[in-house]
Amino acid sequence: MPCCGLRGLRQYETNKLVRIQSVRLGSMKWSLNGFILLFICIMMLWNRKYQEFDLVVSSVHTKVKGVAQTLGDMVWDVVDYSGPSHDKNSFFVVTNVIVTKNQKQGKCPEVLRIGRLCRTDKDCGRGAWDQQSHGIQTGSCVISDVSKKTCEVSAWCPIEKRGNPPRPALLAAAEDFTVLIKNNIRFPAFNFIRRNILPTMNGAYLSSCQRVNDSLCPIFRLGDIAREAGEKFSEMAVEGGVIGILIKWDCNLDWLMQRCLPKYSFRRLDEKESNRTLYPGLNFRYAKYNTVNGVEERTLYKAFGIRFDVMVFGQAGKFSFIQLIIYIGSTLSYYALTTMLIDWLIGTSCYSVEVGQNYSEKKVEAVQDKQKCILCVSYIDENNIRLVKRSQKKSLQDVKAASVQPRKEDTGHLRAVLSLLQSGVGANHDAQPPHEHKPDPKQKPCRPAWCKCDHCTPSSVPQEELCCRQSAGPCITSSPLFGQLVLSHSLLEAVLLYRDPLSSLADRGQAASLRHCAYRQYISWRFGVPPNDTHPVIPSCCVWRVREEYPSPDGQYSGFRPVRIVSMQACTNGEL
Repeated sequence: MPCCGLRGLRQYETNKLVRIQSVRLGSMKWSLNGFILLFICIMMLWNRKYQEFDLVVSSVHTKVKGVAQTLGDMVWDVVDYSGPSHDKNSFFVVTNVIVTKNQKQGKCPEVLRIGRLCRTDKDCGRGAWDQQSHGIQTGSCVISDVSKKTCEVSAWCPIEKRGNPPRPALLAAAEDFTVLIKNNIRFPAFNFIRRNILPTMNGAYLSSCQRVNDSLCPIFRLGDIAREAGEKFSEMAVEGGVIGILIKWDCNLDWLMQRCLPKYSFRRLDEKESNRTLYPGLNFRYAKYNTVNGVEERTLYKAFGIRFDVMVFGQAGKFSFIQLIIYIGSTLSYYALTTMLIDWLIGTSCYSVEVGQNYSEKKVEAVQDKQKCILCVSYIDENNIRLVKRSQKKSLQDVKAASVQPRKEDTGHLRAVLSLLQSGVGANHDAQPPHEHKPDPKQKPCRPAWCKCDHCTPSSVPQEELCCRQSAGPCITSSPLFGQLVLSHSLLEAVLLYRDPLSSLADRGQAASLRHCAYRQYISWRFGVPPNDTHPVIPSCCVWRVREEYPSPDGQYSGFRPVRIVSMQACTNGEL
């Protein structure tokens, strides 16, 4: 293992490319690549992927202005309708109110509620209270209405009565109030500071600007805010609600395209349907205290209103060479879409089956498992080639084919052989080779069960139990063409001389060389170009006919060897 690791340090691996000479495919490739490049550039400019970004840090300050008068001739100014306090990044405007005047500390009946009525003092526990009580019970049951009694409580009396808020709202005039929003922002990474009141805005501008005509105006009319949020101010003012004021900063800090301006938008944040919520709207209570004749009194206000939450978000971008390189690197994978699309087109009906199969064979190199041996079988009564898995038990003749493929003719070998035959090289195909030995026909063993041509010889190796036919019929060895293409002494010598022009006559005349050359001739004739990583198997009748013509001096033969056939297959692809 260490040696393998050190050897890997001295090696380099790269992908294998297949170049197809096609104007149509070349034009399609560059068109798709151009479209992808255009898409990448547009997305880079649109989303500013070449920039480094930083999130905004902001602070907000608001000023509400306006005056309203209620039905009781009471004038409400900013101190009255803004409520007792302000939350961070928000402001509140009172739009409706329920007033309970002249409350004093004392004892009075609790307000009428279903399930809280009493009949006697025993129904009222002294010192008892609950979450909906207005005070602490005294233990007495007193008359609250003409015919109903409730427990007496120590509280601010008279107690606030339950009821719906006035409709229309008492402070509906708040629709014309205005608010000035001052928003200061900062981007720490770029040390950039700005606010929504731009340097070009002066006092005259702020006193006259309107959002209807100027989207950058920082002064907003409350009615316009509700309208842009999709609400009607007069209806929302009755029970109150929450509206969000969104300020978005999308800044480009590049020198040539510097731009950093706010963009305002509005939306309602609470549930506006009263019948869908248990406590609709927004309200709170506060009191104003005074002393009359030495007795402290207060006026209780249940205020309904609209709370405006100002939310600031955004980012700023500035050119960064590192971000540009990262974006380019991440988009290079898009070009793989071109290869995927063209490969898909080649595999569909847009191209012929022959072109697609040829491209697939050139591009994909299949490697079989070493433990699996795929044998290639060709029958004389079939035009296809069968691929079968090697079996150690069943004869090859009986093994079911895993797949069937069309035979690919070896045109180069065919033309060379035909030219040799026409020149008369193989005319004397009956010439006897040296050391010829033919066995006695009487000693021929009996025909095996898997043989269909009546010329096969029994074998103890299942891979050698193969006939030249799938069904019964004449043997291929009886064909005159078998003698001319496979057994012709002069043709085999010419083939050996073609493969090795410097070989001697004695080497070419050896029976082993002629026998092996005859095997290769049969494979080229009957198999053409065998599929990759397969092992062609010669039928038993053909093997023994060749051995009878060119026998081994000692009568010993190596038999079927898949590894050896692979090397012969490589030679077959370009032997002639």
